[in-house]
Parts: sequence; C-alpha cells; structure tokens
Amino acid sequence: MNYCTNKFLVFLFVNTISTLNAFGQSVNNPSLQSNQLLGANWIGDAKVQPTNDSLMYEDDPAPLFRKSFAVTKKLKSAVLYITAAGYYNASLNGNKIGKNFLDPAWTSYAKRIYYSSYNITSNILPGLNCIGVSLGNGFYNPLPLKMWGNLNLRDKLSIGRPKLIAKLVLTYADGKVDSIKTDATWKVTDGPIIRNNVYLGEVYDARKEIKNWDKASFNDASWSSAIIFDGPGGQLQKSFFPAIQETEKLQPLSISSPKKDVWVIDMGKNFTGLYKIKLQGKPGNKINLRFGERIYKDGQLNPMTSVCGQIKSKGVGGKGAPAIAWQTDQYIFGQDSAIWYTPTFTFHLCRYIEITGLAKAPTKKDIIGLMLHTNVTDAGSFSSSSVLLNDIQKAAKLTFVDNLMSVQSDCPARERFGYGGDLNATSEAFIYNYNMHDFYKKTVYDWVDAVNDSSFIDVAPYTLKYCGISWESAVITTQEHLLNYYNDTAIVRALYQFDINWMEKAARILPEGITHDGLADHESLITVPVELIGTSHYLKCAQIMKRFANIMNDETHALAFEKLEQTLSTILTNLFWKNKYLAPINRQTQFATLLYYNLIPANEKKAAVDSLLNSVKDGINEHFTTGIFGTKYILEALSEAGHVEDVYKIVSSKVFPGWGFMIDKGATTLWETWKESENTFSNCHPMFGTVTEWFYRWLGGIRAMPNYPGFTKFIIAPYLPADLLHVNCNYQSPNGLISSNWIKKSKNVYQFNITVPANSEAFIKLPFKDFSKISITRFKNNKPITTNSSKLNFNLNQGNYQITVNTLNDTNL
Repeated sequence: MNYCTNKFLVFLFVNTISTLNAFGQSVNNPSLQSNQLLGANWIGDAKVQPTNDSLMYEDDPAPLFRKSFAVTKKLKSAVLYITAAGYYNASLNGNKIGKNFLDPAWTSYAKRIYYSSYNITSNILPGLNCIGVSLGNGFYNPLPLKMWGNLNLRDKLSIGRPKLIAKLVLTYADGKVDSIKTDATWKVTDGPIIRNNVYLGEVYDARKEIKNWDKASFNDASWSSAIIFDGPGGQLQKSFFPAIQETEKLQPLSISSPKKDVWVIDMGKNFTGLYKIKLQGKPGNKINLRFGERIYKDGQLNPMTSVCGQIKSKGVGGKGAPAIAWQTDQYIFGQDSAIWYTPTFTFHLCRYIEITGLAKAPTKKDIIGLMLHTNVTDAGSFSSSSVLLNDIQKAAKLTFVDNLMSVQSDCPARERFGYGGDLNATSEAFIYNYNMHDFYKKTVYDWVDAVNDSSFIDVAPYTLKYCGISWESAVITTQEHLLNYYNDTAIVRALYQFDINWMEKAARILPEGITHDGLADHESLITVPVELIGTSHYLKCAQIMKRFANIMNDETHALAFEKLEQTLSTILTNLFWKNKYLAPINRQTQFATLLYYNLIPANEKKAAVDSLLNSVKDGINEHFTTGIFGTKYILEALSEAGHVEDVYKIVSSKVFPGWGFMIDKGATTLWETWKESENTFSNCHPMFGTVTEWFYRWLGGIRAMPNYPGFTKFIIAPYLPADLLHVNCNYQSPNGLISSNWIKKSKNVYQFNITVPANSEAFIKLPFKDFSKISITRFKNNKPITTNSSKLNFNLNQGNYQITVNTLNDTNL
C-alpha cells in the first residue's frame, strides 16, 4: 500500500532552519556551570594497553595517585573538583572523600564528562596534607568481551586507559587563593586492585597493599611521576544530578551450605550494589565470591540469569574471555589475617552470594549488603489493604532503583545499557515513584550525544542498534515528560533545534511514514508487527513536536507536524482498524494501541473497547499477554474506557501471566518475561513496572493534566474496587505534596483524605452513581470547616480536606 509520502516534511524541515546542531557534536546544556577544572591536566600512568585481546584479561593493577600539599595559613575554604575517564575513588589524609560510588556517571566520554565538587574544608589539617586517588576502568576501559558472541564494547565506546583530572582550590582567610592541580608533579604506582571490570568483578590482592599511601607522611620517592595526557575529548560539565550512593544496608536472611566448603548467603531481596564482608585467612589464601538472582533446587547458586551478554560457553566471549561471564570477586590475603572487604570499581546484581575459600562457616554478622544506586529521592508512595498489591509495588520500586546506575538500564547485570524502549514504557512510572527531574535531564543529554544522522540507535551511551524508532524516540518523549511533570520548558527551548533536526532524520529514514524495521512489543506472548508499534511512536513524536513548536511560536513547524500527525494517524487507522489485519498479531496490543493513541473514531470506540475486552478473554487465563509497550497501553486503555475493575482483577491475581504470579513464585523484583526464567532472562527488569503508574493513576486517581504542566491543575479520580478496603497514595509535585487517600469506613460510607498543594487546583471526581450525603471538611489553621456538596465532581484549591460520602447502596462503584 502506498501511503502519503513524508518527503515534503523533509524539504520543509531542511529549508526552515538553516543553522542546526549537527548530530555527532555535543549540544551544550545551558543550565550547567562553567568548567571549574580550567588549568588542570588529565593525568594517567605510563602503562600501554595490550594489543592482543586475550592479554587484557590478565592482571592490570588499578593505579594509585597522590599529591602532598601544605596549608600554612588560616583556611577559609577548600573545594575539590574532580572527575575521571573511568571511575575514581578519592581520599584526603587516608579518609574517603564524599559518599559517591562509581563516579563519574557514565557518559559518552568523547562528548561530555561530568565532574563533582566536594567541600573538604573541615577535613584539611594545618601543615601537610595528601590527596589520594585510585582509578578504575569503568566503561572507559572495558574488557573485549563479545556479548552475545559479537558485541565488543571496545568497538562502540570512547575508550582508553583510565585517567583523571582534578583541582583543589584553597581560599585563605586573607583572601588569597591557591590551586592544587593535576600535573606531572603527582606521583603514581600500581595498587592492590589487580583486576576490575563492571561486569566480571574485581580481584583484590592484599599482598600488594601499600600502607598509608594516601597520607602526607608517606615517602613516595620510589613512585613514578604521573603522565600528562590529552583528555577523552568530552566537554567538562559540573554534575547536576544525584550521584550513585549507598542507600540501604541489608542483613542476610539466611546462610546455607549446599555442599562442602560452599556457602550461599540469601540477602532477602534482589539488589544492585556491593557488600561488606568480614574475612579471615593467611597470606596467599583466596576467597572467591559469585553472585546470582536465583538458586537451584539443591540450594546451589544459579548465576545464569545475570551472566554478562549471554556468554555461557567457551569461545562465545572471544579470546581470553571466561567460558561463563558470571559476576565474581576475589580477595587474596596479605599480612592482615582479619579484615573487612568491599570492592571499589564494580557492582553486582544479586539476591544470593556464594562464598568459597573460607576456613570456617560465616555468620550473619559477617556480611552486610550495600544497596547502591543513583540516589534519587522518593516522590510518591502507594499502599493499600491488599498485601499482594503492596508486594507488587515494592517489587516495582526495587526493580526501578536496581536499574538506576547513572543510566536507566534494562537489567543491572547482563547488559546495563540505557535502552530507550524501557524509557518510553516506564519513565512515567519512575516519575510517580521518584524525583527523576535531574536524572532524566542527564538522560536526555546522553541521547543527544549518542544519536547519529542516518539510523536509529537503541541505547545511550551508544553501544548497539537494531530496535528502531521505538527506542530512539525516547530522546523526544522524555523531554515531554520533563515538561508535563516538572514544567521544564527550558530543556524544550534548549533542544528545539536538535529536535527539529531529529524529526528531519526520522522523515528521511521513514519517507512513507510507516515503520517496517525494528523491535515491536518486546516480550509480548504473541507476535506484534513493528508497523504498529514503531509507527505509533513516530506518531507520538509528531504530536509532541507540534506541541513544542507551539511553545516556540513556530507556526510553520507546528503546521508541518500537525500534517505528519494526520498522515500517521491515517496510516495506523487504515491498516489496523478499518481494514482487517490478517497477519499474526497480538489483538490485545493492537486494540490497546489504537485506543491509547485515540485513533478510533468516536462512533466506533465502543466496538474497539469490546474487541479489546474479547481479546483479553481469549488470552491465557483471560490475562494480559502484552509486552513492553502493550502492557502500558492496555492498562490505560481499559481503565480510560471504564473497565478499571477488569484491570484490577488481573493485576490482583496470582495466575499466570501476571505480576501476582511473579510475586507468588518468590520474586522480589519484576521479571523480564511473564514466564519464569532460570537461565536466560533477567529477573530484574523494569518494563512491566508500568503497573505502578496504574496504581497512582487509577487506584489513587492522581492524574496530570498536560495543558497544566507541573500539576498546577490536576485530577483526583480514584477507583474503589469492591474488595479493596483502603488506599494511601501520595505524589510530590513541583508545588508540593498531593495526597489521595481513601478508606471504606462501613458498607455505605467512604472517606477521602485529599491534599492540594499551594498554587494548585484539583478536579475531584468521586466514583459513585448516587449518594445521600457528601460532606467536605477543610482544615484551616487546624480548625475544621465543613460544608456539604450536591455534586460528585468539583474543584478544590490549596488545602487539606476530608470528604465523607454516604452512598445509597453498596453497588455505586
């Protein structure tokens, strides 16, 4: 079928804006401060990278750098600015600086590198002091592992030997300023971390420890001078988003020994991070640790769902790679016979930790789990009278933070990549639960740095491409979420020309409008054509860009995007609604997508909803069979059509396929697939976490109004399932806390406790057919003022309210 051509849009885009930022060039973030590292040099050690891949798996000690300096006058302030290509760990006089782990955040180092600042005034000593820095490989110096047998990150990323740049600014009471900058006067030597990799783990050889190396009294005469290098090329910018930090300590749930001299620690839940372990041994003794999400029936560790890049047999990972690329750490004892050990330059996803090499059985006091993730703050909370719903909510939230390690990943073990498809599916669910504003700004710029001008990519920072527009379009959709939820118009204005250029690229790649290539409804239990999913994401981008053009008062492009929206809407409606689609397709995803994007004519919408309901009845156990996008769409489409109860029954069921099935099988995080996997698929994958968005939107009823960004006006319209007794739902909007809590007080009495923040207005929609009385109590200066309402729908301004509804019978919902 020959649809309306998109070529006129290419012509319009190219000829309307003549000074566009070219893809492949870093687009500056105007909100960031100027570079405070001016004058400092990038420094590293003198080691040369092996040319043979197999040699990269041999010992390569992480370098230690040190710089002594004297403070001889009264100090007013001391601020350290520092970053690295790779990871750094900094100390002052032997004490760790700051709370960050795995810093700096992963970026395209050739385009952009973020640095951190630390006020260390109170830690500076009179007289001599010493800064110490160790460097890890991070994603700047990855191993040549061939993920899935073909993807070598060294072929995709900006790479090199780890290096650092730093400047300590000392401001004295007399107003004078000194700067200690990285240069050739810094000293460097090899440290005890002899191997480190983000996937395979760390080997620490305590025999190579250098006592007091980062203290001023240490004699570094035998150390080498640091080497000055060119930097990776990326623009240095001050970090503006939360860093990776420790957020929780975990105590073991149990310790077992499935076979002689093997110990398996159950940490109680699937978490991303590290651990602190008490070890005892003699010089040269080796303690080995492995990590996994599961155990086998015999109690032994099952690490196979968290293996890097599905490298599970000899030769798949390339020369020198392990036959199975599981997560491991090793500690080799030196002179100290009793120590506490925590790795530095890696992280793991696990519920279970296997330990071998111990001389005696470990106790629960000997190990502490350290949850690490980008330290986003809570923005929302949801709980209810249903234990199962609460467990699903907990699992979703844990899955989300497990996948926040400076990028939002699809799984925090096997890949660790920032996939755009997962962003498109789950970003609103993340936003309801956490303050994602600054993190998603960083994410958008990751995509800006990653995209090219000729094809669609899957992840940012860039490592691979095959998924198509449904993944790369996250660069546009995430900007709209920043607008809708945080009223962030600045990023829209800053990236408008970039966005125009991106749409022009999309028009070149898709001259007929329809999408034929890429991944569709990933992990749907029934086939879904990319023509449906990809084209609908292109449609979404057209709608967003029409809105952005109106914000920019760009009438020409607003008209162009409106025409594109009409063209794509016609394509989708004709192909998937008006004409009977005969090829294999998941009918649930088909009808949910059409309804979600409002593509069905008003007079035919009931027929579409009925078709969707029938497709659910035809599904496995009358449950959803949708994938990454279809699940989000079906939750919303059925609820919007008035079938919240049908959705609730599926969500609150323990039958396969569903969230309750996962929880019933012992899951503490959400799976990548509806089916349980013991070998291939991740047990910690956020894409089905869209259910938590549904909790907030439909059980709590808190819904944004896109025409009023930042929740200046919003809807509270909770649904009250018959067997749910109460819901507590809160969301921290830019203007303050929004609360929508309700409880069934008795058979015919319901109470709603609602908070509307300052400078905001809520449109309340109570879910009843009829009532005998509605009383609204507003608490002002701790004094209740009660009035009666004759309406189920009304507006509330700033304040705390208690609304009591007496219904006429028990069937009003």
